[in-house]
Amino acid sequence: MQIWIDIFLLALGFVLLIQSAKLFVNSSVAIAKRLRIPTFIIGLTVVAMGTSAPELVISVSAAMGGSSDLAIANIVGSNLFNLLFIVGFCALINPISIKIQAIARDYWVFFAATAFLLFMVVLFHDTIPRYGSFVLLAGFIVYMATLIKKTIKQNAENEGDVEGIDEVVRPLWQSIILTILGAAIIMGGGQLTVASAVNIADTIGVSERIIGLTIVAIGTSLPEFITTIIACRKNEGEFALGFIIGSCIFNVMFVLGIAGLITPLAIGAGIAFDLAVLTVGAFVFFLFAKSKERLVRSEGFVMLLIYSGYMGFVLFA
Repeated sequence: MQIWIDIFLLALGFVLLIQSAKLFVNSSVAIAKRLRIPTFIIGLTVVAMGTSAPELVISVSAAMGGSSDLAIANIVGSNLFNLLFIVGFCALINPISIKIQAIARDYWVFFAATAFLLFMVVLFHDTIPRYGSFVLLAGFIVYMATLIKKTIKQNAENEGDVEGIDEVVRPLWQSIILTILGAAIIMGGGQLTVASAVNIADTIGVSERIIGLTIVAIGTSLPEFITTIIACRKNEGEFALGFIIGSCIFNVMFVLGIAGLITPLAIGAGIAFDLAVLTVGAFVFFLFAKSKERLVRSEGFVMLLIYSGYMGFVLFA
């Protein structure tokens, strides 16, 4: 009976995370508009980070609670799901045209961050020291500063709205209250999700790594999945890929950077393998994208096959 309660609480945690992240983003955007912050800057920061708020809260909560396996597995699992499953699924729905120059910079930032994390795991075996997390976080800050500076230069005259954001600008005091409420619900949903996931893992006798790579990773990636599918159906393939790569960068560099600064991240068995699969998957994605500057259905099928094979190995090996 207890496991069904934990499953219900896990699902409730996901709902709270996703809905509160939307509330947080919309309210934060309203505040930014009131303060006359350019909307393209809002899109690069608040909107992008808001969709990854579930991963951030779960990984930080897990790290603080001594569940580093869950913290790292959540990020690696989310990025694998984003890069291989979501992009592969989108390519099956509608082949994605790509201008490789448009995503090359962001892709190599993501690839370098993932390779660096893999290097740290292989080098230290048991615990990633705080300075490793500091390097990830510092790299993210430099990346974002460079991106914002370049975007300001290119869009000095552009004050267009960010697509998908509520156009109703509330009074400032209401937006502040809703932002605080959204942040509080995110924290509560994250704590509930972590506690339920750990209980489920204990009950069915599997590791926190497995739960993090599967149920938690897929659950926290639902905002990216929905957003990307909608973009692909509208033939906005480049936007979808940019969104996915940006989310992966945020997950690896910012989320693990913050979590690892709070407490050194313990490295569980299998994490090196998971990161190696992610690194290989990222390289395969780039080869497909570069070959014809187009992801076709057969390549999407291969990406789904890699993800399915990996998940099968993790669950049944």
